Parts: sequence; C-alpha cells; structure tokens
Amino acid sequence: MATSLLEVADLACRRGGRKVFERLSFSLAAGEMLTLMGRNGSGKTTLLRALALLVRPEVGMIHWQGVDVRAEPEAWRGRIAWLGHLEGLKGDLSVAENLLSAERLRGVPSAEDRLDSALVAFDLSSLAARAVRTLSAGQRRRTALARVVLAQAPLWLLDEPLNALDVPAQAAFRAALEKHLAAGGLAIAATHANLGVAGRMLELSRQT
Repeated sequence: MATSLLEVADLACRRGGRKVFERLSFSLAAGEMLTLMGRNGSGKTTLLRALALLVRPEVGMIHWQGVDVRAEPEAWRGRIAWLGHLEGLKGDLSVAENLLSAERLRGVPSAEDRLDSALVAFDLSSLAARAVRTLSAGQRRRTALARVVLAQAPLWLLDEPLNALDVPAQAAFRAALEKHLAAGGLAIAATHANLGVAGRMLELSRQT
C-alpha cells in the first residue's frame, strides 16, 4: 500500500454559523486524485479553503508527511497550487507578468526558464504580453491554470477548474493534470463536471 502524503482526519468546518461538514477524513498518496462532489452548499469550496489555510476548521487535523500543516503555514503554502472560483489575476498586468509575480509571491525569485512551457500548455504564448483585463473569461481561466502548472507544487487544490473553458482548453487541462499525477503530484478538485481523469471520489452532503 502506498504511503500517504496528505492525511485529513475528523475535520469539521462552519460557515456563517452553520456546520458545513463534520468528521471528514481521507488520505492521499503520490499520484492520487480526489474529486469532491456534492450539491451547492455541501462544503466543497470550504474544504478546499480549509486545506489551503484560508479558513480555520472547527476541529480536526491536516497532516503532510506526518506534520501538522498549521505548524508551518508558509512551508505548506509553498507546497500547494490554488485555483479558486475567482482567478485572482491583476487586470493591468500582462499574462506573463501575472504568472511571474505569482511565483515571486511564493518566494521563487525567477521562473522565466519555466514560463514558456506553462504558456504553451494552455495555448497562451500569443497572449503573453496582453493585459489580463483585455482577455475573455476563458482566456483568464487558462491563465490561472497556467499559474498552477508554473508553481510545480506537489498538491493542486482546484475549485471548478473547467469553468469557462472550451473543449480544447478542457483537453489541455486534463493533459496537464495527468502529467502532474504521473510525476507523483496530488490533486483535489471540487466540480460538478466529469474531469475525465481517473481518481477517487468524495461525496459531500449538505448539513441540515
């Protein structure tokens, strides 16, 4: 049996005073994908935000290689690549500038040598110098996904990654995800759609 890298045990979260989920446990080993399914309000986004340390769980633990991630928050943030509902891009910066500035914020001073491959992965080379505010919704989503690839983080946390993507862009995303998993990476994705990538599934039920 493969050794687990990520272990989540007895996690519970509240949102707006309402318990979203409780006693949630799972583990992931290298190369594994977990798809979060469930109706709106079931806690998919909340779980991803808890894993990214953007919200604080009520109880429970999140361990990476046996160490509580909350004990070393900066080190943990360096191990994850986050894609939320909103792309989190700066409109006045170009596509390339957005990707490189994101890496600098992660503590990577120079990522130019990896930039081209991230742009190519999502057919963004011709848009690299364009200001993000001039892009379509699909082009912005592709830029955000290129930022995930550029990070080379072991764990991807993805919230509805197929949003606004056309068929070719969806295929590009699947190819990038499969490459990440084949290299030993992990991914957790909240989605209402079939991502077309093999993995485990976790169904979240809305609390009453």
